Amino acid sequence: VQLQASGGGLVQAGGSLRLSCEVSGRIFSSYIMGWFRQAPGKEREFVASIKWSGGSTYYADSVKGRFTISRDNAKNTVYLQMNSLKAEDTAVYVCAARYNVAVEYTNWGQGTLVTVSS
Repeated sequence: VQLQASGGGLVQAGGSLRLSCEVSGRIFSSYIMGWFRQAPGKEREFVASIKWSGGSTYYADSVKGRFTISRDNAKNTVYLQMNSLKAEDTAVYVCAARYNVAVEYTNWGQGTLVTVSS
């Protein structure tokens, strides 16, 4: 599958943004879709994931209660709604996919930059 993230931009602290990840190619119901982020000078970190079939979600503690991951199967799109944004959420956000039995994510899209001004 191919993944294309969009929706990043500049927002003030406390504001909201919604990122989109358009998925093309053959999508298997056993896929898990994830969002990751990498801030300048830091390691890439997991943000959230969702099962393509069933919709079970999982979040990093740092975003729990503020971010919501969802998917629209008809549009082959995964979303990341980000509310109550903080300066430390500034990063390049990337979407990725893996089979549910895989340990590592195997398909990665290009990132979209989110900048939160304090």
